[in-house]
Amino acid sequence: MTDFTRVLPGAVNNAGSDIALFMKLFSGEVLNAFNDKTIFDKLTRVRQISAGKSAAFPATGKLNARYVTPGVTQAGQSMNVNEVVIGVDGELLADAFVASIDEAMAHWDVRAPIADQMGDALAQAYDLNIARNIVLSARASNVVTGLSGGAAITAATVHTDAAVLAASLYTAAQTFDEKFVPNDRYVALKPAQYYLAVQKNDLINKDWDGKGSYADGKIQSVAGITIMKTNNVPQANDSANTAIPTAYRANFSTTKGIVWTPEAVGTVRLMGLKTEQEYAIRERGTYLVSSYAVGHGPLRPQCAIELKSA
Repeated sequence: MTDFTRVLPGAVNNAGSDIALFMKLFSGEVLNAFNDKTIFDKLTRVRQISAGKSAAFPATGKLNARYVTPGVTQAGQSMNVNEVVIGVDGELLADAFVASIDEAMAHWDVRAPIADQMGDALAQAYDLNIARNIVLSARASNVVTGLSGGAAITAATVHTDAAVLAASLYTAAQTFDEKFVPNDRYVALKPAQYYLAVQKNDLINKDWDGKGSYADGKIQSVAGITIMKTNNVPQANDSANTAIPTAYRANFSTTKGIVWTPEAVGTVRLMGLKTEQEYAIRERGTYLVSSYAVGHGPLRPQCAIELKSA
């Protein structure tokens, strides 16, 4: 009996690996899961590098205006200039192993939820590391002499009293105004604090030009600061957390919210999100890996404020 000619939907022009084209679909699923679950990626400065271990972000100071005295030669003035160097932390990955027999027996798509979980794991790590650096930026001094550093607004009940939380956000807006920080401002709150703000009618009252809905449990902004809800506001003592880079370790146990603009933190991206898979003959299954290589660091401390309870 003549054998059938096999169609190879995963091979490129019937050549090479039988699963080469299948990898792209899986990679797309991981990328979508990553993008859907991050909030900080597009709200910070990101620089892509093709090689190397770090990137330098220039930091400039200010010039002063002055009156001119007739007959006096104008010779210009100096301006303080510095740079912030942010290094790549290393490769962060999420992996899984799928046995061929399990995939064959399953009556559902095994790899789709695995892709989602891998993307979610990378997204949570990415967001939390940026959030940690926003707090570190709020605690830092400026690398440019003469410019303001970060700030903290401390109130014992900022995480339990909606009125205190709202007042703290107005203080944050005032602090930014006094430092000439641009109006593209955000605050990240845990769900408990987010819904606390929603229940304060003053903040969503349409007669007061409030933005949000009590019925839908949504609030858009306070004092011109866009409110973001996330579980990735750091609130643990990470001083001895060896699972994260040394530069990110600090005590965040009193942190209740973070206010920032995109200039507060810089991200260096050496390797974007990628997915690889390899069939292991001896282990009888497929090993899946998604990874990226990035690094984060405080950039302009005057653009970050920490909301603290103590």
